[in-house]
Amino acid sequence: MIQKERIKKLNKKDFQNKKYIVYWMQQSQRTEYNHALEYAISQSNKYEKPLVVYFGLTENFPDANLRHYDFMLEGLKEVNKSLTERNIKFVLNYISPEIGAINLSKKACLLIVDRGYLKIQREWRKNIAEKIKCPLVQIEGDVVVPIEIVSNKEEYAANTIRPRINAKSTQYLIPLKKEKYNHNFVENDLDSTDVEKIVLNKIDNSVKPVNNFKGGTSQAFKHLNVFLKDKIDKYV
Repeated sequence: MIQKERIKKLNKKDFQNKKYIVYWMQQSQRTEYNHALEYAISQSNKYEKPLVVYFGLTENFPDANLRHYDFMLEGLKEVNKSLTERNIKFVLNYISPEIGAINLSKKACLLIVDRGYLKIQREWRKNIAEKIKCPLVQIEGDVVVPIEIVSNKEEYAANTIRPRINAKSTQYLIPLKKEKYNHNFVENDLDSTDVEKIVLNKIDNSVKPVNNFKGGTSQAFKHLNVFLKDKIDKYV
């Protein structure tokens, strides 16, 4: 069950009786503990429509370079593998993310998106909300306590916002149920682009990838376990 405070409708469009439900994955690039993904699966099961998870890849993201993209693509490979194991279609396209989302929305009943706080992410969501014909629903999944619940103003110091977060944290520090996906889905006209070689040839190559840090949820858990085992006592 996704807490209602995490759910925000970004437009007032009506549900469309079309081919599938789309989760536009952009900020929350993972399948583990992803509120937007689990919400999308629940809606797919509720309306008996297959789910498409879409990711748009652009080489023009502000200040991004080869190291960022290499790390991200490693993580997206794990996303693809994990979704495939759950029989969920993953579409990775070399296209400006909001344009790809608009294109997919033409056959979508509902478009779900995770929340992003950067200016470009907010502009993407605002642009899409106005243009698509189906509902656009945003799910907050990258913070423990939704920010609107914590404060409705700009906080000027950590010691003013921290007590507000702590007062609300218990009700949000709960396990996220992993939904069972009830569909098999093959959509022939929704193929992923082989984007890796294209992107790596076009972006800023001045900052090279590193060997000691790799992308992906499995790597994140690996570093977390090392921290909990060997370093947490030294953390201040």
